[in-house]
Amino acid sequence: MQPQDAAEDIVIAGAGLAGLAAALGLHRKGVRSLVLESSPSLRASGFAFTTWENAFRALDALGVGDKIRKQHLRAKALRVVASATGEIVREADFTQQGKRGPLEIRCVRRDLLLQALEEELPKGTIRYSSKIVSIEEDGNIKILQLADGSVLRAKVLIGCDGINSVVARWLGLAKPSYSGRSAARGLAHYPDGHGFDPKFLQFVGHGFRSGMLPCNETDIYWFFTWTPSEHDKGVDESAAKMKQFVLDKLRGSKVPEEALAVIDKSEMSDVLAAPLRFRPPLSLVTATISKGNACVAGDALHPMTPDLGQGGCSALEDGVVLARCLGEALVGKDAMGSPESDRVEAGLREYARIRRWRSVELIATAYTVGFIQQSNNAIVSFLRDKFLSGVLAGRLLKMADYDCGTLSN
Repeated sequence: MQPQDAAEDIVIAGAGLAGLAAALGLHRKGVRSLVLESSPSLRASGFAFTTWENAFRALDALGVGDKIRKQHLRAKALRVVASATGEIVREADFTQQGKRGPLEIRCVRRDLLLQALEEELPKGTIRYSSKIVSIEEDGNIKILQLADGSVLRAKVLIGCDGINSVVARWLGLAKPSYSGRSAARGLAHYPDGHGFDPKFLQFVGHGFRSGMLPCNETDIYWFFTWTPSEHDKGVDESAAKMKQFVLDKLRGSKVPEEALAVIDKSEMSDVLAAPLRFRPPLSLVTATISKGNACVAGDALHPMTPDLGQGGCSALEDGVVLARCLGEALVGKDAMGSPESDRVEAGLREYARIRRWRSVELIATAYTVGFIQQSNNAIVSFLRDKFLSGVLAGRLLKMADYDCGTLSN
């Protein structure tokens, strides 16, 4: 070991939802980890996300569910409107849905959730401005070269470093593909209260997919996805241009004025746009999700289009399952007899087994739902608005009715 090298038992790359959930889950199991975050502070890209029933089961397992509930409104209903006609094609009462009772759905601000997870971790767990640039091996040890020139030696490496994951690339996972679509997201802030009912309002067809949902009494999250064309060049050069582009698109459809006002209310700094990418789902069927003492989770494992609202939710699921499998291998009833390296490998292999098909199904379903809901094709639009809206809503609810389990076997 070189003098400047430092050694850690478990290194988690990325302090996003998956990384902090895994770190907190391990902490609850009595296992210490070090989280490396490339940014100088917690990042909350995307502003907010729809947090479905499955995510709250994960948050409850981590012990932060009630804190998040107190900060966010519970959604009561879903209304889906055909953008071209203004016709309501689907309505769902969340207070009456779900096999286990009323569905719990909230629009959660990412910054508040990341803060809640961070606050439960021991001080010093997260090391900021620390980006992994290369990975080498020395027996069972992963040698991590960081951007600042320092070196870490890790017994276990968990990649939660997003869609451009260095760990996923090292494992040989397929490069994420461009879906042909882009998304703009924003947050409208009403200091004196917005007055909107806690309902998920969504507009589909006419070449785009858009929606809005209150986070709390003062914040409303909105999104807009579309397929860029030659005429759209330059709209992503600034937040102002992007916001105007979204408003122009929506004004050309049957979108009510109150929905337009929410987007118009957004501050320039509160509008983001990005291309939508996903990992080809069939590539994950045989992909190396874990290898020895290394694995991936969150967007490093299953980047998907946002059409199910399950990207953040599934990252929380990953964190709980990973912490359970690895924690049991290190300190649980399984931590006896065989060498630690063998137990770690078996634990990560079990995690990969549990998450593989869930990831494949989520990515494929999200892509399909997005294609159908956004389509401007006359035949697809007719089938969607007249026959498929119930099927799509059923798939969405089925994906949300998943239980990742607790931190104990």
